[in-house]
Order: sequence, then C-alpha cells, then structure tokens
Amino acid sequence: MDRRAFLKTGIGVSAAAVVSGLVRPTGAIGAVGSDATRWRVFEVTTRAEIINPTGVTRAWLPMPLMPDTDYHKNLGHGWSGNAATARIFRDPKYGAGIFYAEWPAGESSPVIEMTSRFATRDRAVDFKEPTNAVREEKSVLAKYLESTKLIRTDGIVQKTSHEITKGLRTDLEKARAIYGWIVENTFRDPKVRGCGIGDIRWMLETGNLGGKCADLNALFVGLARAAGIPARDI
Repeated sequence: MDRRAFLKTGIGVSAAAVVSGLVRPTGAIGAVGSDATRWRVFEVTTRAEIINPTGVTRAWLPMPLMPDTDYHKNLGHGWSGNAATARIFRDPKYGAGIFYAEWPAGESSPVIEMTSRFATRDRAVDFKEPTNAVREEKSVLAKYLESTKLIRTDGIVQKTSHEITKGLRTDLEKARAIYGWIVENTFRDPKVRGCGIGDIRWMLETGNLGGKCADLNALFVGLARAAGIPARDI
C-alpha cells in the first residue's frame, strides 16, 4: 500500500537503513535585482529504506530550516511510502524540524521518501561596517548565548574560550580568533559515526578534537557563546 500526503506544517531503526539525499534547483523566482537578492528554488528528496526490520520500525529524517527568514522561505513538504504513521516534529526552543515515520511489526519492507521545497538567496554582511545587517531581537540573541546539554559554556569550555580570546576587545576579533583556533586544532575524523554527537566538554577534557560537522560546528558555537558572542548551531 502506498500512502501519499502533503504536509503544510511550517534513525533510529531496528535494523540497517539506506538513506539518500538529492538536492536539485527547480528554477528561480524574484529574478528582479542583483544576484545577491535573487531567490532560487530548490527541492530536496530524502529516501530511507529499512533493511531486515524487526518489530516496530521508526525513522527520523532531518529537514531544512523551518522558520522563514530574509534569506530562506519554506515552500512545503511532502512524503510517500508505506509508513503507517508520519508527521513532523518541531523542537520547541529552536524550531528545528524532524520528519518522523513509523511502521508496525510485520512490515517487511519499510520505505519512506520525504521531499522539501524551499527558496534561498545569498546574503552578505561587511562585519567592519555592518550598515546592511538585520538587527536581531535581544531575546533571540540571549537564547543563542545559553548553554545546552552538549554545548556547554562553563568549565573547560569557558576556560578555553578565555584563553583563545585573551586581550581581544571586539566580538569580531574574538570570533576570528576562535575560528582560527578551530582550524588549527581540530580535524575531520572519518571514523566518527554519523555526523558526530557534539559533546564539546568531552572533546576538550579528553583532548580528542577530531570529529564531524556536529562536533566541530558545536565546538565553535560553544566557544563563541562562552566569549559572550551569540552563535547559532546549524
């Protein structure tokens, strides 16, 4: 049985899963103006096939940015496959979207295909003279200074951040120093499973500074927050 639905809102599995993602441009909108302001439309399709399932099977698929911004617009999400249950979960604090699918025990070939369409445009800011920068609400900036379970801002994270930014005065100088430290001291470790966990306190305490995107990105974000610089984990 094939189920199809169009979702207008905004893996852990019992066996192995095959997941693929395809990004392709589907044209352009808002063609008036310079390249920096032109909107481009993309379609991303992710397909997951669960191999040799046992019992109830569940899959979680990451989704593109959910909230609309001045550089990203959501154009809807659709899915097809034989899942008995499928829905979108939103993180209550940051708004991140996760597509969830579930199959009952006895389904021998679970499969799900999720498609998202969105429009993006380039955005550039001169940090030395940010006259065209979009001003953010203070409450939003405060949220991106907070510590999380894995992205800590205290203890060894705070100590390391202070050592990196010692003697520097501006946020731009501090951010550049932290970025330079990340480049010099960390590395991509292909043996890390998935995208990594992003437990930055563990990374610093063990001295194991290898990882993947979730690890290295989170380390920069945590060090920046510890220096008083609001930073998003994307």
